[in-house]
Amino acid sequence: MSRLLAAGRRAAVLLLFTALLGATAVRPAQGQQIAKYGADFLAGGVGARAIGLGGAYVGLANDVTASYWNPAGLSRMPYPEIGYMHVERFGGVVSFDYGGAAFPVGQTATVNLTVIRSGVNDIVNTLNAYQFGENGGRPLPRYRSRITRFSAADYLFGLSYARALGEHLSVGGTGKVTRRSIGDFADSWGYSADLGVQYRTGLWGEEDNLTLGLQLQDAFPYIQSWSVNPNAFQIDNFEEKCRYGADADEDGQGDKIFSECLNGEGELISENAARFDSLFSQEIPEGQTELVTPTARLGSGLIVPVDERGSSVTVGAGVDVRFDGRRAFLLNVGDVSFEPRLGAEFDYRDIVAVRGGINRVQHSDALGWDITPSVGAGLNLAQFSINYAFGDFGGASSELGYSHRISARLRLEQPALARE
Repeated sequence: MSRLLAAGRRAAVLLLFTALLGATAVRPAQGQQIAKYGADFLAGGVGARAIGLGGAYVGLANDVTASYWNPAGLSRMPYPEIGYMHVERFGGVVSFDYGGAAFPVGQTATVNLTVIRSGVNDIVNTLNAYQFGENGGRPLPRYRSRITRFSAADYLFGLSYARALGEHLSVGGTGKVTRRSIGDFADSWGYSADLGVQYRTGLWGEEDNLTLGLQLQDAFPYIQSWSVNPNAFQIDNFEEKCRYGADADEDGQGDKIFSECLNGEGELISENAARFDSLFSQEIPEGQTELVTPTARLGSGLIVPVDERGSSVTVGAGVDVRFDGRRAFLLNVGDVSFEPRLGAEFDYRDIVAVRGGINRVQHSDALGWDITPSVGAGLNLAQFSINYAFGDFGGASSELGYSHRISARLRLEQPALARE
């Protein structure tokens, strides 16, 4: 027992050391910058059960969604699982979809594949619907046919591997690749990895009801490189947009040209970047490389049976330790901030569950205290389970609206697919 405790402590210390080393070693090079919210499309989490528990899932994670919360928890799965979640956020403006599949390998290992998409569709592109000096700089009805639409989408592709090192200790990792695009205007590729460890204390016998967990999100600083396509900012019919005056030429256009459309030699601007600047009074943005510092997530989970028919009470608690200088959280010391999480669940005979949680405990001089609550429920039907969560994504004082989260999980409990 003492050897297992020592092994668990060594693994936890190693992960914390990795996070601290990665956070303190991040020094943006020329053309790079630290991005506090560079991967914020992933901040909401996956799996309605975990979200309903306030995200206090690092110590509890033991299903297909563990690839997000703590990849070490994948090693506790006896059968393959498939998971899916769909979310409409901010009044349906943003759609979020998650899919995952986990497969036990041998007696102690598990592999997992994850795909996430978050996007905004049908964004109106009005670059070519303006006219100098008309309609207060707003799109003109007569140029309606020049309005196009595009989508902004973020993708994550993850590959996880977890292994149990004995009866109590598990470790795991997730390699991540992100692809982000804003229509044809800009796109980026990003790379990172998460590391996790779980330790089942065994204090209540074979059930291992008390579990401790630690996850390093973006253990090696998440790097994403943005590139901008200047051609996507092409201004069509530029001369037409620049002409004004009562006297029309043979094409029916005004006989004068706004001075903003002329270069230093009095000629019509020919370069697209300069045309964009003259029309919108801003330059076409340039590409850059962003770095996201690691986040250390510490958590614990306790499952207490309440009868002999499978009913139980589950409690999860944890804290996210960030190193990017966020000031609004409950406690911060220098560039290090601490975000507590807490959740509880009552499961009736492993059939119906109700749960609730809190996270994002913040404070600001303008808004005072701000806590993000969440509630949820779950239904288990043999190998299939469906979970629901409801909460305010941006906090109790947010005006961004509430979000419904629905997820489904299928466990393939077939003898041929069981862990060896």
